[in-house]
Amino acid sequence: MSDLKDETEFRTRAIHVGNEVDPSTGAVVPPIHFASTFQQPGAGEWGQYDYSRSGNPTRSGLQTTLASLENGCGSLAFSSGMAAIHAVTMLLESGDHVVAGTDIYGGAYRLLHQICNRSGIEVTLVDVTDLQAIENAITDRTRLIWTESIGNPRMTISDLPAIAKLGKRRGILTGVDNTFGTPALLRPLEYGIDIVMHSATKYLGGHSDCLGGTLAVADKELFDQLYFVQNATGAVLDPMSSFLIARGLKTLDLRIREQSRTALRLAEWLESHAKVRSVLYPGLASHSQHELAMQLFGQHQNGSKETHVGAMITFELDASLDQVRQVCQSTKLFRLAVSLGAVESLIEQPATMSHASYAPEARAEHGITDSLIRLSVGLESFADLRSDLEQAFAATSS
Repeated sequence: MSDLKDETEFRTRAIHVGNEVDPSTGAVVPPIHFASTFQQPGAGEWGQYDYSRSGNPTRSGLQTTLASLENGCGSLAFSSGMAAIHAVTMLLESGDHVVAGTDIYGGAYRLLHQICNRSGIEVTLVDVTDLQAIENAITDRTRLIWTESIGNPRMTISDLPAIAKLGKRRGILTGVDNTFGTPALLRPLEYGIDIVMHSATKYLGGHSDCLGGTLAVADKELFDQLYFVQNATGAVLDPMSSFLIARGLKTLDLRIREQSRTALRLAEWLESHAKVRSVLYPGLASHSQHELAMQLFGQHQNGSKETHVGAMITFELDASLDQVRQVCQSTKLFRLAVSLGAVESLIEQPATMSHASYAPEARAEHGITDSLIRLSVGLESFADLRSDLEQAFAATSS
C-alpha cells in the first residue's frame, strides 16, 4: 500500500500502511512473527529476512508505518528511546562535539554527560530558543545539534526550520526528540531536520504496556548508516512490542488531539489558581513562545481547525520541595509515576524523579526548580482531573 502515502491522510495511513492484509489467511491484523531465524533459499542465497536482529517482519511493518507518518525514507525501531538516541551518538567519533539543549530529558542528559564522554565526545548545553547561542557554541568539531521539539520539563519550543537551516549551512547533523509532539501534531523532517526520534513507549504505544524507541530520517545514506549501527549493536525492538506500538499508532491521532484539548483546559484552570505560581504550556498565550508553537504545530493539523500542541503541562506551585512532593503523592487519578503519553494521567516531580540525574547545581541552572510539577494528561474527563488536582492541593494545605 505504498501508494497510500500520497493519496490518504495521516489517520488513514496509520491504520493501513504497514498493516496489509495477511496474504496466506486474509487476516486484517498482520500476524506477530516471533521467529528468531528464517530459512534461506540456498547456501549463500539470502531471502528478505535471515536473523531477527537484522530484520523481522513485525518490526518491518511498524517501521513502514512510521516512515509513512513521518514523511521519511525509512525508520528504525529500537528496544527503548534511549537506545535510539544512543544509536545517533554512535555516528560520532572521539573528539567530536555535540551542541544540545538545556531543556532535555534527564536520560539524554545522562547519556551525553556520563556515557558519551567516555568516548571522548564533548557536549555543550545551550538555550536552543536562542539561535545565536547555538551558533556561538558550534566549533570546528561540532557534528550534531540535539534538541527537543517541546523541551522536557520546561516546555520550550525549538525553532526547527531555523535550526535545520543552521545545521545544513554548517554541515552539522540535526536531531530532534519529538516524543512530546508526536508525528500526528508535528513532523520535524518536513522542516529539514535530519533525524527525528521518539520514545515509542509514550504516545506511539499509548497504553503504558511496552518499551520502545524509533528513529526516522529523510536521507537514504543516513538511514543506511543508522541501520548499520543498529544491526551491529543489536538494540532492536522485539516482535511483541513492535505489534503493540503498531496497534497504538492506529489511534494516535485521535488520542493526542483529545488529550491536547483537555491539557489546554487544565492549563487555563491552573493559570488562574491562587496556589499556582506559573504554568508552562505552549498552548497558553502567556507562554513566551506561544506564537512559534502555533506556527509550527498549526502546519500539521490534518484538516482540524484547532491547533493542538500536546498534552504535557509543567507548573510551579507556590510551595516547598516537600509540599510539592506531598501534592504529587495525594492525587488519586493522576498516578505518581515517570513516563508519559498514555491513556491514564500521570504526575511527577522532575527534581526528584525524571530529572534526578541532573546534578543539583545543573537543575538550578536550567530552571528545574523544587516547586515544579509535570503532568501527562490522559483521556480521563477534564472535570475529574481538575477535581483530583484540587483535592490534592487542599490535602497539602491541611
